[in-house]
Amino acid sequence: MRGKDQGIKGPRDQRAPCPILSRFVRKGGRPFLLVALGGLLLVAGCRQDMQDQPRMFPQRGSDFFADHRGARPQVLNTVARGQLHDDSYFYTGVVQGPNGYRQELDEMPTEIPVTMEVLERGQERFNIYCTPCHSRVGNGLGEIVQRGYKPAGNLHDQVRMAQPLSHYFYVMTHGYGAMPDYSAQLSPADRWAVAAYIRALQLSQAATVKDVPAGVTIRNLTDLAPPDHPEYAQPWPMPATAVQAYPPVASEGTPGMAPGYPADPKITIPKAGSK
Repeated sequence: MRGKDQGIKGPRDQRAPCPILSRFVRKGGRPFLLVALGGLLLVAGCRQDMQDQPRMFPQRGSDFFADHRGARPQVLNTVARGQLHDDSYFYTGVVQGPNGYRQELDEMPTEIPVTMEVLERGQERFNIYCTPCHSRVGNGLGEIVQRGYKPAGNLHDQVRMAQPLSHYFYVMTHGYGAMPDYSAQLSPADRWAVAAYIRALQLSQAATVKDVPAGVTIRNLTDLAPPDHPEYAQPWPMPATAVQAYPPVASEGTPGMAPGYPADPKITIPKAGSK
């Protein structure tokens, strides 16, 4: 009959215990097993509500504060690290005038000394970001104007020549008329370098004999132009592909205009039946 019982599986409590656990208990491991089991129960009971602890959720309200706002406003006069900007003229290009309004100055900030290195840096940045519209000489007839874009401001006309130095910094920071701002492309130091170079560029195009240092030979521009391109010594004409410089619209600002193309092309629609 024993052979017949070998294939019969009894209840779970009638099965043979685990040999490893039985050997561990027989060797005196029962106290250790009880301690481990008690420690496991203790750890399982030490929640302390850590997963539900009070904390701030982004873009949510909070019952902890009286105004029920989880995102707290900055303390008055808080300044981020490295963002003190105590010299407002260096970062804005304006000061408060006697009448309380902003005032532009015709001087460089004390942080930027006017050196050849600063002018070279300004020339480099000007040639990268400004020449597509203003051209390398600043007359407002850049390459994109020759391809149909609105004429840019001529930096050598009477209006631009009379502007204070910080005006160019302010325009590069905030934009003006059709010109967007370049505060993302140019750091404050680079904007001042470009402004200094613009002033040097204006001087180069409007210099007189009195501005030439003693002992320097003066040569006429027509003598410097190559023989096969005498037009290099002549004023730059507005290309025929440029759009007409219409009068500025007050609601759109008053950007500086280069001389408009006088022959504003007129579009005509042929009548029906005409050849």
